[in-house]
Amino acid sequence: MELRRAALFDAAGTLIELREPVGETYARIAREHGVTIAPNELEAAFRITFKKVPAMVFPGVSIEEIPPLEKTWWSKVVTKTFLTADSAVRFADFDAFFEQLYGEMSRPEAWREIPGARNLLLKLRSLRWATAIVSNFDRRLLGLLQGLELAELFDAVVLCSDVGVAKPDAAIFQRALERLDVPASRAVVVGDDEVLDIEGARAAGLRAIDVRSLAKLDELLDQLAALWD
Repeated sequence: MELRRAALFDAAGTLIELREPVGETYARIAREHGVTIAPNELEAAFRITFKKVPAMVFPGVSIEEIPPLEKTWWSKVVTKTFLTADSAVRFADFDAFFEQLYGEMSRPEAWREIPGARNLLLKLRSLRWATAIVSNFDRRLLGLLQGLELAELFDAVVLCSDVGVAKPDAAIFQRALERLDVPASRAVVVGDDEVLDIEGARAAGLRAIDVRSLAKLDELLDQLAALWD
């Protein structure tokens, strides 16, 4: 009996994306709280900040304790983003601003599937591929996938908080393979980050495909089919 093949997907930037750029959302809600900074400045500051912060993992902590820790982590990222964009910025009530921002980013309506994602996943399942999400996203991702009606298209969702390590650590990919009962030799990681997804997957013994090399997700099917030809 032939072993199943598996596709392990990154989430944000690969299968789902924000409807509005981060900088625009930050700027829009900040204006409601009396702070005006250009969206492009916040976008650039966010990208700088996000690359520098440590991974959102909390080893030895129970799953129940993780959501508030993740929220605190994001509060620090947002604070640093605004200070990077404008070191003189001051909110009259930062906590009120952050609560509104965090709530906005938690809404499935703030997100959308990247064109072709649903059809791709449906096709893979019709071909009896195992599918999983492997992501460094926080635990809100579970609700977002449910709200976008994508959750049922995955056999497993493995987050960094489930493992206590983040991509590119091999352990997070291994956990997904264990959940799917598929060997690394029969699995491919699909993502949009050269280090976290592509290099991480290959170091863990999996094949990898960078979605940024595709004009559209539909092209992925042919590439996946060719991997084991």
